[in-house]
Order: sequence, then structure tokens, then C-alpha cells
Amino acid sequence: MLLLPGLLCDARLWRDQMNALAGPVEPIVADLTHHDKIDDMARHALAAVPGRFALCGLSMGGYVALAVMRLAPERVTRLCLMDTTARPDTPEQMRRRRGLIALTRGNRFRGVTPRLLPQLLHPDRLGDAALCQEVMDMADRVGRQAFLRQQHAILHRPDSRPGLREIGVRTLVVVGSHDAVTPPALSEEMAEAIPGAALRMVPEAGHLPPMEQPDSIIELLRAWMEDAL
Repeated sequence: MLLLPGLLCDARLWRDQMNALAGPVEPIVADLTHHDKIDDMARHALAAVPGRFALCGLSMGGYVALAVMRLAPERVTRLCLMDTTARPDTPEQMRRRRGLIALTRGNRFRGVTPRLLPQLLHPDRLGDAALCQEVMDMADRVGRQAFLRQQHAILHRPDSRPGLREIGVRTLVVVGSHDAVTPPALSEEMAEAIPGAALRMVPEAGHLPPMEQPDSIIELLRAWMEDAL
């Protein structure tokens, strides 16, 4: 199983799922910090795993997963798109993203600060000091230069909606019920366009369900791998 992290995320995002699913499957987390184009991230991820594999991406990782489906669909046995969208940025999102890039280039990189956590986590999880610290630490590990590369890649990503109807593998679309970054309507759009896709909403989760509701994601991924959805 190839796992693709989101912006400012690393393998910690998937830690609980990797621990729980290891054995029946071999979870591998791709490093998406070295490239500034989504297709280059996808090629790097493809090189990290041999043969055919199940593919799961969250947020930016979902953009990369859709690129993998364009570049090497024959290698993917099943697909999970989590808290992501097939749409490109809106003009307002592009404006905000360019502003963050400019601030970061001016040596004002702050990673994920407490001020940004309400955009990422369910309101009920904001009081979980350990979880909040792990999210911030993860962003700090990814760091300034990788953040710039990732933002450039996201900013210039293609519209993946035209290819959704061509996806021919078992697909699971997952979204946190309170995702403020990629709201549930965007997941509903993808699930409606992908033939036979299953849509599951994770209660009491924001944009990072694998960390916010790890057991729910473990069960969803297990059912997806076992064709039990």
C-alpha cells in the first residue's frame, strides 16, 4: 500500500494505520518533499514501490494519487482519495497561496502554528495538546524549502476532474465531516464521477482524519483492502 501525505505532512500522518495494517499489507509512505511539480512527485512515488499496489493519498497526496492514475494506472489495484479534491485552486485560493509563498521566501515560514490549527482539526480536537503539537512538529520537520516546493506544485496542478470517469479500480473517497480545507462537497463530487466509488464521511474529524480518528481510518482502509465496503 503506497501512502501519500499532504502538504507539510510526513509519515507521522499514517503512523497508526501503518502499525495496524502491517502484515497483511506492506505500507510504504512516499516522500513528497523534493519536487515542485505534482507529476514529478508522482514519478518519485512510483519509483518507491515495486509492482502493483493499493494507493491512498490525503489532500496534496490526493493530487499526486490522481497524477499516478494518469501516469501508470495499470500499476494501481485500488484507490483511496482522502480529504482532497480533483479541482484546481480557485482564484482566491491561488491568491492566498501566493501570499504564503511570498511570506515564506521572506524568511517568515511558520509551518503550522496554533493560529492555523482550527483549519486542520475538528473543534473538539483543538484541546488535545499532544495531537496539536504533533501536527506542528510534523510541519516543522518538512520545513521551509519543502513547503515552497509543495505550494508551487499545488498551485500549478491540473484539473483532474476530466479523468475521474476513466478510473477503473475499486475507489474509496473519505472526508472528515468538518473538513474546512477540502469540504465534503468536493469529495461527493469525486465519488459521483468515479464509477462505483464508495464515499465515507468520518464523524468528528477535520482535514486530518488519520491523526484525529485513527481507528476509524484503520477500519475503513481494512475494509477497502478486503473488498468489504
